[in-house]
Amino acid sequence: MATDPSKRAGGVIPSRGVLGIDEAGRGAALGPLVVAGVVLDPRKAGALTRLGVRDSKRVGSGEAARTRRRALAAHVRRLAEFVAVEVFDAAEVDRFVESGGLNQLERNAAEAILHQVGPVHRVVADGRRLFEALAARHPNFEAVDRAEARHVAVAAASVVAKDHRDALFRRICDGYRDRFGDVRGGGYVNRATEAFLRRFHDATGDLPPETRRSWSWEVVRELAGPRSLWDE
Repeated sequence: MATDPSKRAGGVIPSRGVLGIDEAGRGAALGPLVVAGVVLDPRKAGALTRLGVRDSKRVGSGEAARTRRRALAAHVRRLAEFVAVEVFDAAEVDRFVESGGLNQLERNAAEAILHQVGPVHRVVADGRRLFEALAARHPNFEAVDRAEARHVAVAAASVVAKDHRDALFRRICDGYRDRFGDVRGGGYVNRATEAFLRRFHDATGDLPPETRRSWSWEVVRELAGPRSLWDE
C-alpha cells in the first residue's frame, strides 16, 4: 500500500470540513486499485461544482475524458483542504481477494485516510454496505450508495482517484507499448484488455505482473493456467 498525502493546508483541517472517500479500479483485472479522500470547506464545494466536478464515471472514457479529469483533479487539489491517495497494486489486491476481504482492503484505506485527516465535521464514503462498519466506529461517518452523485466531496474524491489511477495505468502502457502495442481498455474486463493479455501470453507464456490473478474473469483463469492462486 502506498500513501500520497497530497495537500494539507497549514497542517490544520477545518472542523467544518467534509471528507469524501471514493475509489477507482475496483473492477479492473489489470492495474492498481486507488482510494482517495478529499476534504472540502463548504465554501469551496460550490466552486468545484461550478467548475464541473462530478462523478468521474460521468466524465466519460477515452483520451479527451482523461484530459478533462486531469484538469478537474487539478482544481480539486487547488481548492481542497486535504487530498490523500491510497494505492494498492495487483498483488495486494489478490491477497485480500483470496481471503474474501476486498471490502476490508477498502475499509483499511479509508481508515488510513481518516487517520491522516484528523477530526472533520462530516465523513461521507461511497458504498453503504462497503463502509457501514466504519460508521459504527467513527462519529459523523456516513456510508451512502451513489454518494458521488450527491456530495461534492465524494465526487471530488472519485475524480482524484480516477485521475491518479489513469496516471499509474499510463506508466503500465508505456512499459509495454514497444513490444505489445497500445494497451487499451484501462485494464477493465473488456475486449481491449483481453486482447492485450492474449498478446502478452502468446509472447511470454505468462500474464503481466500487474494482472489480478485472483479475478474470476474467464480470460484470466484460462491464461493463468493450473498454477493460479485460486488452485493453490
